[in-house]
Amino acid sequence: MAYSGSVTIWTFAFSLYFGVSRCYFSVPLKIYTGKYNLSSDVDLTPLRRVVLTSDGNGLSLASDPTGTVNFLDMVDNLQGDSGRGYYIEMSIGTPGQKLNILVDTGSSNFAVAAASHPFITHYFNTALSSTYQSAGRTVAVRYTQGNWEGELGIDRVSFPKGLNGTIVINIAAILSSDGFFLPGVNWQGILGLAYPMLARPDSSVEPFFNSLVQQLGIPDIFSLQMCGAGLSASSAEDPAGGSLIMGGAEPTLYRGSVWYTPIVEEWYYQVEVLKLEVGDQNLDLDCREYNMDKAIVDSGTTLLRLPVNVFNAVVEAIRGSSLIQDFSSGFWDGTKLACWMKGETPWRFFPKLSIYLRATNTSQSFRITILPQLYIQPITDVDGTLDCFRFGVSSSANGLVIGATVMEGFYVVFDRAQRRLGFALSSCAVSGGVALSEIAGPFSAADVATNCSGGVLKEPLLWVISYALMAVCALVLIILLLLLVLPCRCRGRSGEITDESSLVRHRIK
Repeated sequence: MAYSGSVTIWTFAFSLYFGVSRCYFSVPLKIYTGKYNLSSDVDLTPLRRVVLTSDGNGLSLASDPTGTVNFLDMVDNLQGDSGRGYYIEMSIGTPGQKLNILVDTGSSNFAVAAASHPFITHYFNTALSSTYQSAGRTVAVRYTQGNWEGELGIDRVSFPKGLNGTIVINIAAILSSDGFFLPGVNWQGILGLAYPMLARPDSSVEPFFNSLVQQLGIPDIFSLQMCGAGLSASSAEDPAGGSLIMGGAEPTLYRGSVWYTPIVEEWYYQVEVLKLEVGDQNLDLDCREYNMDKAIVDSGTTLLRLPVNVFNAVVEAIRGSSLIQDFSSGFWDGTKLACWMKGETPWRFFPKLSIYLRATNTSQSFRITILPQLYIQPITDVDGTLDCFRFGVSSSANGLVIGATVMEGFYVVFDRAQRRLGFALSSCAVSGGVALSEIAGPFSAADVATNCSGGVLKEPLLWVISYALMAVCALVLIILLLLLVLPCRCRGRSGEITDESSLVRHRIK
């Protein structure tokens, strides 16, 4: 799940002579000072050191099976699919309470249900944990769909299937929510794996993975394999949905080489998209269109989300190249499903989709491609005679999001240590012996701008703008109040007052 931020700044004008000036503004969040030292009040259990080797390119790989960390222990530690989310089992508190936690690279808070809810079977009872400590601070997070509120605290956490050892981390105990927990999901919290800038209520709340790296001494890298490609979202069973490898990458989970793209900025995992292709057709848009607002990689987003202009161009190109000429518009906007007779696969009617990412050698790019099996997604069957599918791409007002629709085709390496994201062919992105994804490159990037993601206002700048406008508005109001109270001695001038200050919106996705 990703946070969204956009700003509209209109011309600010005022008159000191007549009328009353009105100032409208919205502050992103209240900022709290201070930072908690997690290790000062809670004793950490002895932790084992990590022994890893390198692939020669700076990437930590599983090595000696007698070492202190064996990545094979983390293989298949995820369950779920793109429709219901990918989650990992965690043990929280003392004694440990086991909960399933959604893995989300588009946010930075570790938050768990701490009160009952109609759509979850159990929750973290803070009163039953002898090591839970409340921080005395409230926190609230709003998503595109849904929101939650709760309190901050700290407690011990461990993984039944993962790294050995226990760490002490910041926990947001969710006490109330609306539209966050949904029917049919089997998780009771969210594990935000992004950077401190996205932490709520402010960046002093150290995110989970930062604490993990600091306390266990593992490399600042994790990698994800999501194996729900081709699975129906209506399936009642939860397959072994994938793997979250903490501390490096597991070579058995991918094929071929890992291709890297720079992390443009450390808030979301923001990347730079250079162009999109539908089949062999280049959309031929200005590359800044693809990075409008931002372009990020987010495991907590189900679909491939595209800026409106890009989305419209993709749909138009698919319509033009698809073997199906007449298609309901409801299928493209996500309000209708498309159904075929059971056993007849629709994928041959649709083209491949390709995204070009800037390589670490910035004069080059590489291409990640998904087959229709990944974006024409099975949802349900009707009376045992029809198979119905949805369009796994949607429009977005908050930038381009490479979500689970694309990520299911690749093994994605979040190499925070070297500020880069890696893509390799996932070993599980195969259906009927056919690979559902492709990687190719390198290609010359000489035909695109040197900076396709420039010109986007980031969150700290938005805060500066909003507070600056508040100060200006306050000053103007004081002056106007003085003018209203004091006798007006200046006459003969007139003018219109136009005052539209910036609106700063701060929501998730």
